[in-house]
Amino acid sequence: MWIARWPLPALLSWLAAWFIYAAALFAGLSPGPALALGAAVAAALGWLNGERWRRLIVALGFPASVLALGWQGEASGLLWLVPLALLWWLYPRRTWSEAPLFPTPRGALARLPALAPLSPGARVLDAGCGVGDGLRELLHVYPQARVEGVEWSRPLALLARWRVRGAMVRQGDLWADDWAPFALVYVFQRPESMPRVWAKACAEQAPGSWLVSLDFAVPDVVPVANWQLPGGQPVWLYATVGKAVSKGPN
Repeated sequence: MWIARWPLPALLSWLAAWFIYAAALFAGLSPGPALALGAAVAAALGWLNGERWRRLIVALGFPASVLALGWQGEASGLLWLVPLALLWWLYPRRTWSEAPLFPTPRGALARLPALAPLSPGARVLDAGCGVGDGLRELLHVYPQARVEGVEWSRPLALLARWRVRGAMVRQGDLWADDWAPFALVYVFQRPESMPRVWAKACAEQAPGSWLVSLDFAVPDVVPVANWQLPGGQPVWLYATVGKAVSKGPN
């Protein structure tokens, strides 16, 4: 359902917490207990989310916004709409079904050149590049490649373009983008997106091209290699197979 698409659950949860907080103040409760009551509502609503990072965002977003806007009430309560409007601008509705904005760790892709060698001038794509951390890593490991990024959020695409001058970054839809010209596509998506990512890679990339995923594996597909980063995140490397989607052993 559309109402379950992230970050709408966070926005609605924060709205509910602010409503409880404002109602408690109106009823004569002092700011401390009112804040605790609103925070409890935010924490309870946050717990309904299945992923830990979403629980933390929902639970901590409300008390952080109250403290930032003036716990004792000097600032207008309507000012909480400012960070919401900024979030909406940075993370437009079209991206709600995509991955959250988490950076690619430094050194995460260091093993790629040995496992997935590319010829000079090969095109490499960071599909959903965010603010450019993945682009930075791809440029580091493939300095002779043509590294490109596509990002739906226009402000994030502009920021990535500014941060990573050696890559070509454009605003666009990673799902509508044609992956056929790319020898390697890198993604940092969500687990539920990975079957779609694999189907697109196999339908559009040349057989033997590479698909790299941070954190999330393609279900029922055997990787060429995988390794774990010091922080515990896995990296998965796949060779695309053309139109037919390969499956692991039964």
